[in-house]
Amino acid sequence: MNGTLNEQSSIYLQIAKMLEDSILRGIYQEGEQVPSTNELARQYSINPATAAKGINLLVDEGILYKKRGIGMFVAEGAAALVQNKRKAAFYDTYVTALVKEAKSLGLDGEELAGMIRRAFEEQAR
Repeated sequence: MNGTLNEQSSIYLQIAKMLEDSILRGIYQEGEQVPSTNELARQYSINPATAAKGINLLVDEGILYKKRGIGMFVAEGAAALVQNKRKAAFYDTYVTALVKEAKSLGLDGEELAGMIRRAFEEQAR
């Protein structure tokens, strides 16, 4: 697992996000073991309890599961769970704000959709 920690959000949330990113990129497959709290603590020079908090967040969401005495593993369907979670967050964070701003500018749905299509085309180049 690669990544660097920063001051922008809680460390445990960053650990959880890095694990999610690794699952989405296929670095950790379903049924595969993820780094232990102690491994994460050593790698990022953090308290093991902080690493455990990030891992337990993913356990609570059904993305990871625990094998007693062995470690944490990627749950079946974890990538889809992460993707759906992030799509919902994307909608809540970006799409609703985009629509609100579009309405304040007097844009209708068709104009906004056209702008989005154009932006997609420009990004494809």
